[in-house]
Amino acid sequence: MNDTTTPAGPVTHVVLVGHCGLDSPVLGSWAKQLLPDTEIARVNRQAELGDYLNGRSLLLINRVLEGRFDHPTSLKMIETFAAQDDPPRMMLVSNYPDAQAEAVAAGAQPGVGKSELNTAEAGQRLLDAAAE
Repeated sequence: MNDTTTPAGPVTHVVLVGHCGLDSPVLGSWAKQLLPDTEIARVNRQAELGDYLNGRSLLLINRVLEGRFDHPTSLKMIETFAAQDDPPRMMLVSNYPDAQAEAVAAGAQPGVGKSELNTAEAGQRLLDAAAE
């Protein structure tokens, strides 16, 4: 987030952005277990993102975007959304540490890898991002 943003409180939506049909149910179930009162949405087209581009949403963005988006890469998406006045909270979903570091530098919260979803550390990252 940029320094002028005031956190909006707990998230109301966790949005799975650019994930395939196999990963989405796993990520959605993981998020729902940790945030049972939060709605889970799956988005694979830019046009579907509009309702979720605010500080009350947490976007779990796939490193390699599946679907149709205006942004050529997940990093460009994070940079663009982080520059908004009321940006959504964002986490990159990737097992690659260098991709995670780039995403955080671009404005995302520390993310998670698909292989670490069931760890306490990954769960805490999700909870921290959702509670800001």
